Amino acid sequence: MTTSPLHSLDIRLLRYFAVVAQENNMSRAAQRLFMSQPPLSRHIRQLEDRLGVTLFVRHTKGLTLTDEGLRVLEIIRPLLALQDKTYAALSTLAQTGTQSLRIGLTTAFEQGVFSSLESRLVTCVEVLNIVRHGSPELVRQVRRGKLDAAIVALPLETSGLTVIPLVWQEPLIAALPAHWSEAEADSLTLTTLSERPLFWFKRERNPAFFDYTRVIFRRAGYSPACIEEPLEHDVLLARIARGDGVSLFPASFSAIQRQGVVFRPLYGTELCITAGLVLSPEQESRLQWLPSVLSESLLSAR
Repeated sequence: MTTSPLHSLDIRLLRYFAVVAQENNMSRAAQRLFMSQPPLSRHIRQLEDRLGVTLFVRHTKGLTLTDEGLRVLEIIRPLLALQDKTYAALSTLAQTGTQSLRIGLTTAFEQGVFSSLESRLVTCVEVLNIVRHGSPELVRQVRRGKLDAAIVALPLETSGLTVIPLVWQEPLIAALPAHWSEAEADSLTLTTLSERPLFWFKRERNPAFFDYTRVIFRRAGYSPACIEEPLEHDVLLARIARGDGVSLFPASFSAIQRQGVVFRPLYGTELCITAGLVLSPEQESRLQWLPSVLSESLLSAR
């Protein structure tokens, strides 16, 4: 057994470092990891303290790896690759005897988020059926027994079901017309947008999330005039591009390139959604392998 002081080093610190090294920019790395910049900076400083080396040279244009940083990156790459391979093998072992899975994936997140997850699930079950829908509809289908489980966006009304939070959280960001003056800012506040109409949903579509956002809106002093939000994302983006209003999207949607629409981070607000697994209590025993598979797959997507 090793007695090295690094034996208890959290491997997540190494993953965070690898992402920062790829981006050479703390802000972009934080966006990829779906966290704010201050805690990511603290994690990197913690890793530097544990290793006793300086990993980056910090300057006005971003970050540059030091020679020691390059060496650390070379050392940890095989470890991170081995971890991914190990979790994949364990996931396959854990699902032995599981023949089929009917699972829902929420459209609240940009669907590229689930690419690695779908690939992993294909290796875990013999028959895989995937349904994509809004989170409230997925909950209804789980309750009716039409789905074994579903990944949904929390907060959400899930009474009577088992809910397991997953390691995926996204802040809400603003999607606004490129020709608006606010689009010139690198980041915005809710109050900056107070005079602009907001595309938003009716409470009956998702009461829990509606109430959650209203509390934060009031706390920020944000009370916009609301326009009913189209159900289809492409229609909504087209109307934003036309200048009809602004909307709030999970950060993963910034990967979408839509002419006339820009995405901007929101400063000073805790608005976010978290991925969660919902399933009926009757399915818990059969699908006890599923939460770890989902969490590891989502982590690898960062």
